[in-house]
This record gives sequence, structure tokens and C-alpha cells, in this order.
Amino acid sequence: MTKADIVDEISKATGLTKIETKAVVDGVFSSIISAITSGKRIELRGFGVFKHKSRKPRTARNPKTGDLVPLEERYVPVFKPSPEFLNKVNESLKNMNLDNK
Repeated sequence: MTKADIVDEISKATGLTKIETKAVVDGVFSSIISAITSGKRIELRGFGVFKHKSRKPRTARNPKTGDLVPLEERYVPVFKPSPEFLNKVNESLKNMNLDNK
């Protein structure tokens, strides 16, 4: 599913135009990015938590050349789904036949 698909679904469900819906979706995404880059944590009850996590400096290996590459400390965004979200996904996908063979 793409952002355009999300905009289409929300637009149909709310009766807003696609332009209005796209502005709202873009605003939500911008707010999440802004909060995470400011070091804040976003908790959406029943959905999950967006936050940042620190990755310690380490030495990695370039798979193509085998050379060692030093990696500095870095921060990455993370998302932890709520228990309700996890349960819905689990139950929904259990009921589907998901044999990807």
C-alpha cells in the first residue's frame, strides 16, 4: 500500500477531497518526523509508539570487498506496535491462508 492508496481510502471514508486528505496525511507524517528529529516520543494509543533509538559505534564489513568499515554512533527511528495492533494483525493473518510457497 502506498501513500496514494492511503489518501484514496481516507478520502472515500471521510468525504474529503483527495487534495484535502493528502494535506492532512502529509501533515501527520511531517509532525511525526519533526517530533522524532526533536528527540520526542509519539504515543498513539491502540496503534503504537514512534521514537528514536541510539545505535552504538561499531565496525562493519563491506560485503563486496570484505574491508572493515567503522560506523559512528547513529540514531534511528523505531516503531513499536501496541498489543491491540499486534493481536489484530495476528488474528487477521491466522484466518487467511498465507502459504507463500
